[in-house]
Amino acid sequence: MDQRRTEHGRKTGPVSLYGEFTLTGNRKVRCAVSLTEKDFIVQRLSSAPVGRSKVVLSLKDCIGCRAYREDDTADPAAYLTVYFYPLKRRWMSSGVSRQRAEQCFRLAGLQDPRTNLEEAEKWARAVRERSTRQQYLRDGVMMSALSRPSRMMLLVNPQSGKGQALTLYNNHIQRMLNEAGVTHTLVITERQNHARELVKDADLSQWDAVVIMSGDGLLFEVINGLLERPDWEEAIRTPLGILPGGSGNALAASINHYSGAPPVFSEELLLSCGFLLCQRLVTRMDLVSIHLSSSPRLFSFLSLAWGFVADVDIESEKYRHAGAARFTVGTLVRLASLRVYKGRLAYLPAAKDNREENPPLPHCNHQAPLSRDPPCQNSFHNSCHSNNSLKVRRAESTPSRSATKAPTGPPDSLLLPLDQPLPGDWVVVKEEDFVLVLAMHQSNLAEDLLAAPDSTPDDGFIHLFYVTGGISRAALLKLFLAMEKGTHLASNCQHMVHAKVRAFRLEPSSPKGVITVDGEVVEYGPLQAEVHRGLARLITG
Repeated sequence: MDQRRTEHGRKTGPVSLYGEFTLTGNRKVRCAVSLTEKDFIVQRLSSAPVGRSKVVLSLKDCIGCRAYREDDTADPAAYLTVYFYPLKRRWMSSGVSRQRAEQCFRLAGLQDPRTNLEEAEKWARAVRERSTRQQYLRDGVMMSALSRPSRMMLLVNPQSGKGQALTLYNNHIQRMLNEAGVTHTLVITERQNHARELVKDADLSQWDAVVIMSGDGLLFEVINGLLERPDWEEAIRTPLGILPGGSGNALAASINHYSGAPPVFSEELLLSCGFLLCQRLVTRMDLVSIHLSSSPRLFSFLSLAWGFVADVDIESEKYRHAGAARFTVGTLVRLASLRVYKGRLAYLPAAKDNREENPPLPHCNHQAPLSRDPPCQNSFHNSCHSNNSLKVRRAESTPSRSATKAPTGPPDSLLLPLDQPLPGDWVVVKEEDFVLVLAMHQSNLAEDLLAAPDSTPDDGFIHLFYVTGGISRAALLKLFLAMEKGTHLASNCQHMVHAKVRAFRLEPSSPKGVITVDGEVVEYGPLQAEVHRGLARLITG
């Protein structure tokens, strides 16, 4: 086999397929097209310098390929189109982002239309096979992936963020999924907890994955809906995907961070996450079980916040029309009137080697009211815009929630009832004045806030941050500015503490306050939480 080099001298590997085709849009331009194990190479057959007429596209950036014939029966040619989303430099600013690159060729080597189509299909199969192999390998490790072709349920909240999620779907995501050969059914949510109700009763065998396009709150609904099912152990293994369509988009930004891509925002983040979704690689994701004093147990995939962060999140709702900028405005407003919150915090530190799961122990999930402990211690009718004929149906064998009174979800092995003293291996924080307490399970708190830069989806840790009273407004602002690049952990701020923990207990004593879980307001009062490693499945690309 022939070995080629790019104009920069990089070896492209042995050529496994070679052909000479014309461009679809300009039949006068003829190209030599080569396929190697890793690259798709297009060389214009002209007198122009090689560096200017040659394009080398990595198959890692390919999401799909198709071979077809036009409707014109007089034209014997077949056509080959390959879709790429490589990282390219922006036109008007520094840095790189994923940008669509389509390569279209006309194959007319013979007068027989069937033979031309067979040749185009041979190329399409070869491109798909090689691009799939390249995507499955990450740092030399074979990743698990969705079956191909894939079927996805796509839940879109049209009211999230600036109210543009449906427009973004129509402008970008629908085309990307079609290019990648992903069959999907679009379901538009109509109200709060619509998605929760939907997945709680859905026949999940219709889909290989459930994807949401919204802010983080819609995925919170989906996860808790799955864990409320009688068959929760199987349901929670349904791969979940997220496309940014809200204001915070923290999980979407985290997935982009995990992929090793540079930070991007707004529609560039959407294209990056759309590309990763089309690659269909799946990893495990931690979930955190949260017990409140009187409300049912919740599961969190992202964060729990009390104090400054929770206040900014909720108070900035009035600036929702500003998109992600709402948090910047909210931060400045809250800094002008900085509050201190009284309470008690304790946690179970993570072991240095946290690779093994803790064996589940019998534990009652019903929590008694808090007492001070010693300090030592639906409806589916709105399914539309589908690109296929799938119909959403309810699971026939799934009993209703009311028929299953026993608590669902995995048992907690580290938590005692809230009215019991803590075990001796827990750390009790001495301070009782806090500006904020933040528990992170992903890397990003928002698109532009890298709160836990060394976090991974299934590291088995809760990244617990707290800032104590006495910090100045300037120091707190400096801390959040450093968080934009993930450098706040090296800031040596005396008022900030970061710990990797497996469980924690928080007991607010201030009479009023706000606690949020994944950006959603929950019951204010004492709570405790425990991480369950790798409980869910996440599409990370």
